[in-house]
Amino acid sequence: MSGTEEAELRPEIDAGLVRRLVDAQFPRWRGLPIRPVEHDGWDNRTFRLGDELSVRLPSAAGYREQVAKEQEWLPRLAPLLPLPIPQPVAEGEPTAEYPLPWSVYRWLPGRPVVLLGDVSQDAALAQAIGRFLVALRAAPTEGAPEPGTHNFFRGAPPEVYGEEALAAFTRLPAVDADRARALWAEATASRWAGAPVWFHGDVAPGNLLTDASGTLSAVIDFGTSGVGDPACDLVPAWTMFEGAARDAFVDTVGLDDDTWSRARGWALWKAAITLRDRPADPEARTTLSRILR
Repeated sequence: MSGTEEAELRPEIDAGLVRRLVDAQFPRWRGLPIRPVEHDGWDNRTFRLGDELSVRLPSAAGYREQVAKEQEWLPRLAPLLPLPIPQPVAEGEPTAEYPLPWSVYRWLPGRPVVLLGDVSQDAALAQAIGRFLVALRAAPTEGAPEPGTHNFFRGAPPEVYGEEALAAFTRLPAVDADRARALWAEATASRWAGAPVWFHGDVAPGNLLTDASGTLSAVIDFGTSGVGDPACDLVPAWTMFEGAARDAFVDTVGLDDDTWSRARGWALWKAAITLRDRPADPEARTTLSRILR
């Protein structure tokens, strides 16, 4: 989930719909079975198509711009990165039944980190994610998509969600709200001073795949990617890791203190609005506790 921007009617997406879309638009794949994936996302729904392909459909109209972006840019980024990323195979057309564009990709094997349990002390995983982000930042940016509606303004300063963040802080206990406002002031006191760089935009456990040994093997879901301030990609320092693993992530990624302050702002905003909507959410509570220390 990318924030609170997507409160809109969502089309009903199931295997039957995917079957009808594939059979009508890509008859060469009519004989391939369709089945849900083990872990699905919020912005998009994903289904296996046979053994070698997957189908990815935006779950609401607010995500439709991401389809064309991924179709254009993922093939350009893939050769520059140290790990596999989704490879587009075909782009599906909107229909009366499903009025959004959609994609067919090569299937990427792996188990999402979100299904592995507690990885907060996994320094090797933290370093692997950091190395991937460093390589992504080095990719050429000419003509690449800047922050906008296609990615809910990831890559912009966190102040873009200032009104929402400050309102969410008022729902926190008083001592936490005071600390949150102080950290938010730090997060919004600086801007990215360098040239725009590539970022993923949603470095979350559900978008990181591992092999049988638990080693990072692929990174998926570039729907909120773009070029700008990379601070939004540093949130795993609070959402995923603690102690030596967090230190390993920080050291591998590099970047200056101001960027880390903005990163903490992004993590703080997301934790606060999640708790606003789901006060008992355990992951958001853990993240907020790490941020406010």
